Amino acid sequence: MSQIDDLPPLREVVERHGLMAQKALGQNFLFDLNLTSRIARSAGPLEGQTVVEIGPGPGGLTRALLANGAGRVIAIERDRRCLPALAEIAAHYPGRLEVIDGDALTVDLSPHLGGRRARIVANLPYNIGTPLLVGWLSLDPWPSWWDSLTLMFQREVAERIVASPEQRADYGRLAVLSNWRCETKILFDVPPSAFVPQPKITSSVVQLIPRPQPEPCDRRLLERVTLAAFGQRRKMLRQSLKAVLPDPLSIIAAAGLDETSRAEEIPVSGFVALANALAAQR
Repeated sequence: MSQIDDLPPLREVVERHGLMAQKALGQNFLFDLNLTSRIARSAGPLEGQTVVEIGPGPGGLTRALLANGAGRVIAIERDRRCLPALAEIAAHYPGRLEVIDGDALTVDLSPHLGGRRARIVANLPYNIGTPLLVGWLSLDPWPSWWDSLTLMFQREVAERIVASPEQRADYGRLAVLSNWRCETKILFDVPPSAFVPQPKITSSVVQLIPRPQPEPCDRRLLERVTLAAFGQRRKMLRQSLKAVLPDPLSIIAAAGLDETSRAEEIPVSGFVALANALAAQR
């Protein structure tokens, strides 16, 4: 493993600060700085960019982001055991690393961004990855404050994010919301052996780039119809949409869809059409 800076190796940092990963926090640390550098480079040129990182832990990806030129990294960490290790990185890169002691699900980043846009790059804790992603995708107005998402998920979650009706088993509400507002792709896989402790599953790095102008529709209505349709995904639309629509047949017809279709057969544009038909009826 080549060194990306002259800070101590991550294993030494972890041992010195007693930072054994905690399952309750969804922690799996990446010690391979070549791999963290690959993740950082996947986010594109970082010179002068503001980057938001979630769950930096002992700071492997944090160091890679800074070593690859990020102008400023805002790292949100709820595990206070990690703060001294992150403080050492901040001292090594003066003025470029801000560490927020808090929960990424509740932290308001607005005061820290100062009106600037940012990229989000993170090895997300497994237990909060999906809620964080849905929160970022649900921000209004759109496009929001972030320019791109380069995130690590469990492979099965990554497949759900990028899925289309051709991958019926994975296609669902998360895919509709993700691909309505973003261009999505899986960049590469990361084996369990890359982590300490080793998880039982493969992970994947996913990138989401916001569409400047997604198909117009009310996000809340889109979420409403996808919740109903995928809540009973094996049923035909005329049945599954009864839970939220008083007259599902007219809405389905107005959307130009077949009432006998199932949710897993409907493309993102079809769900947008359903949401718009519902809005028009109202």
